Amino acid sequence: MTDKEKAFYGAWATFLEWMQEYAESTDGVQFEKEADFPDYIYRMERPYDLPTTVMSASLSTPDGQPVLLAYATPRHTVFKEVTLNPFKSHVYRKLQLAKDGVSLAEGKRVFTREMLEEWANELFGTNAYA
Repeated sequence: MTDKEKAFYGAWATFLEWMQEYAESTDGVQFEKEADFPDYIYRMERPYDLPTTVMSASLSTPDGQPVLLAYATPRHTVFKEVTLNPFKSHVYRKLQLAKDGVSLAEGKRVFTREMLEEWANELFGTNAYA
């Protein structure tokens, strides 16, 4: 893996931490791992060298209904990106490694923890998930 790919997956692991912390600090929200990376599942005897095994996760209601899905592309893909998709919606956001080599960005704009929290608050505040 290249340094840039390692940085991308490090940023993804940080993003997952933000999701977990948001769920822990917000009533009526839970963090759920949806799927592991395929190469983790099928690695056999090879060591796993990504900072997380989680390929997709969600912020969900207490009964398990996903509200915001997030997933990262696996290591065999050419373009590395994180996709954020509100459940029951055609809207999505694509994040790639920012120019700083540490963060995820939507275009040129760094995607921050505050942006995630604001969007999640908006999604959980709608009647669609009540």
